[in-house]
Amino acid sequence: MDAKSYNVIVKRKLLRAIQKLPQGVQRKFNVLLHDLQDNGPLQPHWPNFSRLSHETYHCHLGYGWVACWERKSNNLIIEVYYVGSREKAPY
Repeated sequence: MDAKSYNVIVKRKLLRAIQKLPQGVQRKFNVLLHDLQDNGPLQPHWPNFSRLSHETYHCHLGYGWVACWERKSNNLIIEVYYVGSREKAPY
């Protein structure tokens, strides 16, 4: 585990969208946020975790739900840019 703490950014608009998701998905997303803060962008223990590009990643929060995030140029900043249905994921 890395001793550094990562700053995880979730835009207000995305937070409002997350509130409309099923409760179980919201709970898993909160766990993911803590994992990102504590351990950084690489989350190999999450279901279907994969690197989408050099600085972007995704994992599943449930069968039909995914989260996508990106490590910013400052390695201690992570921005979550999508949480929602797998069908509408931006990849």
